[in-house]
Amino acid sequence: MTRTARRFAVDAAAVLVLAAATLAGPALASDKAIQRQTSFGGSCVKCELAGRNLAGARIVGANFAGANLMGANLRDARFHASNFAGADLTKADLTDSAMAGANFSGADLSNARLRSAEANGVAFVAATLSRADLTDAQASGAAFRRAVLVGMVARNAKLRGANFDGARLASAVLRGASLQGASLSRAEAQGAEFRDADLTGANLSGGSFADASFRSADLSQANLSGAGFDGADFRDAGLRRALLHGADLANARGLKQDQLDDACGDSRTKLPRGLSVRPCTGVRLIVKPGVVQHRALQMVPAVPASPVSPPSPPSPPNPRYITTVSP
Repeated sequence: MTRTARRFAVDAAAVLVLAAATLAGPALASDKAIQRQTSFGGSCVKCELAGRNLAGARIVGANFAGANLMGANLRDARFHASNFAGADLTKADLTDSAMAGANFSGADLSNARLRSAEANGVAFVAATLSRADLTDAQASGAAFRRAVLVGMVARNAKLRGANFDGARLASAVLRGASLQGASLSRAEAQGAEFRDADLTGANLSGGSFADASFRSADLSQANLSGAGFDGADFRDAGLRRALLHGADLANARGLKQDQLDDACGDSRTKLPRGLSVRPCTGVRLIVKPGVVQHRALQMVPAVPASPVSPPSPPSPPNPRYITTVSP
């Protein structure tokens, strides 16, 4: 880095700290209006901003990697294209904030408040959100891979297409959440609550959902292959065209035959005594080049083979595959 670049980074960091210190001063009657117009960027790597009042701030293209924002007030803040990787936001208040293009990978948001926050497409990879409050938050397409979400509360949150692969969701509360097309592959979600949640087309394959609640949840076209549901509650859950290949439901509670009649499985599917599931047929692969985030499961009726098969179209570059199964 040149001397000029180093000086710019230091000056930018100083501006950030000065702005934060100013916002942390005594509250005046006009503070709220002033704060909503505060906007800054630059580099503030490993800054000490614990407990600062940054409510309403506009943070554009800033780098807060490793910064200490523990207990900071970030209500209604905007974090456009900003980097908070590895930052400490424990107990921070991000209510009503917007995070378009932000990166919180490896950050600690334990006990943070993200009520009604807009986090669509935001990266929370390997972040910690234990006991964080995401009630009514919008995080569709967000990446929570390998994140620690133990005890997280996300009631009525919009999490369509979010990626929770390998995440730890023990005792998480996602009651009434919208999880259509979400991926929870290999997730550890013991005791999690998905009651009244919409899990249409979700991928739960290989996950651990012991003692979880799926009461009145919609699992239509969901992929439960190889997942464990010891003691899980499926009372009034919808399993229309759900894929149960190798799923362990032997000790699941609330399952009825009419629910399983709408699903399909195989010889490895374990069910409560006296219940059965029909085998899946018509397994096909549909090529969808535009799908780039994760695999989604779609259940469609099997189509009889045509007497004369038309020539196969050329394969598109770098295809992504979606498994399609028909009961």
